Amino acid sequence: MRVLAALATGPTYVSQLARDLGISRALLQVHLKRLQTVGLVSGHIEVSDDGKAMKFYEVMPFALCLTPQTLATASESLTDSADRGESTKKGT
Repeated sequence: MRVLAALATGPTYVSQLARDLGISRALLQVHLKRLQTVGLVSGHIEVSDDGKAMKFYEVMPFALCLTPQTLATASESLTDSADRGESTKKGT
C-alpha cells in the first residue's frame, strides 16, 4: 500500500522511490514486480540527459471492491514467518 500511495502522486524512478520509502531497491523491485503482474502499476525506461537508463513506475487506474471474500482471497497469497523459514520463537 505504501508503494501505491507513493506512486499516486506521479511516476517515480526506482532509486528515488526506494529512498522515499526507506527500503532497499531489491525489496522494492520484488513489490513492484508483483504489483505490475496484477496490473496495479506499469513501468517504463527513460534515458536521462546524462545517458543513464532509469526505470519509472506509475499507478494504473483501478477500483477495488473490498469485501470479506476479497480479503479472504488476498490473505491466501500472504506468507507468515514460518513459510519463509524464519523462527517464530523469540531469540532464535
